[in-house]
Amino acid sequence: MTATPEMRDLAHRLLMYEAGAGETSEPSASPTLRVYEKLRQGLGEFAGIAGFQSLASRALALARMEAPSLAAARISADGALEGLSEIEHQIDTDRDRAAECAAGGGGIILISRLLGLLLIFLGEALTLSLLRVTWPDTALDDCNSENGRKA
Repeated sequence: MTATPEMRDLAHRLLMYEAGAGETSEPSASPTLRVYEKLRQGLGEFAGIAGFQSLASRALALARMEAPSLAAARISADGALEGLSEIEHQIDTDRDRAAECAAGGGGIILISRLLGLLLIFLGEALTLSLLRVTWPDTALDDCNSENGRKA
């Protein structure tokens, strides 16, 4: 089973937002790592370190089935994502190039799997609320949920 198109679209939008945000400051991490860390911080406050670590580990296991390039990545005991920088291409600051890299790599798959699990376990309203707090400037209201309703 692959990640749903809705979750891939949402993950892509978040990665593109972070790729654009990296243009204004000195980027120290890839957009995938920035999205992941923001999710870890926000959800860690809500579910705790162990809760997030468990969810992220499951998302990584599911993502590896679609993207074998994620085999070197792992989730540490505190929920940090390790080993991704070794396999992810350095994303150019050009938005079109960033879209190519994000869509072609395991990053978008990992983030979409994590978002999908959040949707399953927290529900649509709470998941979107968490995302709106973390990314207040990102358009999330046009994201269709899996049951066909608008969020």
